[in-house]
Amino acid sequence: MEYIISIGTNIGDRKENMDRCIEAVGLLPGTQVRERSALYETEPVGYSDQQNFYNMLLKVESAFDPHEMLGACLGIEAGFGRERKIRFGPRIIDVDIIFAGDLKINSENLILPHPRYRERRFILEPLLDLFPDGLVYGTDIMPFLKKISGQEIKKINP
Repeated sequence: MEYIISIGTNIGDRKENMDRCIEAVGLLPGTQVRERSALYETEPVGYSDQQNFYNMLLKVESAFDPHEMLGACLGIEAGFGRERKIRFGPRIIDVDIIFAGDLKINSENLILPHPRYRERRFILEPLLDLFPDGLVYGTDIMPFLKKISGQEIKKINP
C-alpha cells in the first residue's frame, strides 16, 4: 500500500532527527521510502510558544495495513523518546499517516485521510512536491491551500 507520511521535529538537532526518522521508516519490514518532499521550516500551529519545526512528507510503499503502519509510526516516535505533554507542543519527532492511498478510514484510533491535513500549510505545500498537479488520490488540494492564511513556511532544500 502507498502511504503519505508526515514527519516533523522542533527539539534538538532538527535535521539529524529528520534524517534518523527517514532511515527508521525505511527500515520497517516490507517498507520502502519511494519519494520525499523538500524539507521545510514552518512556524508552529496550535501552540505558538515553541521553536519552528522542520517538516517533510514521505511517499512510502509498505506491506503494512493502515493500522499496522499506525503502530509502526507510534513505535518510531517512542524510539525517539517522544513525550506528549502539551497538545500541538514541542516534539522530538512527529510521525503521522496523512493518506493511505485513496482509502477512507474512520475507526477509534485512526482517521484517514488525516482529519486536519486540509488546514495545515506544512502538509499541503509539501504535497505539491509529491503531486505537482495538486491532485492527491483524486482530491484537488489547491482550494484548501488558498483558504489558509499565515502559517509561515520556508523551503530549506529542493
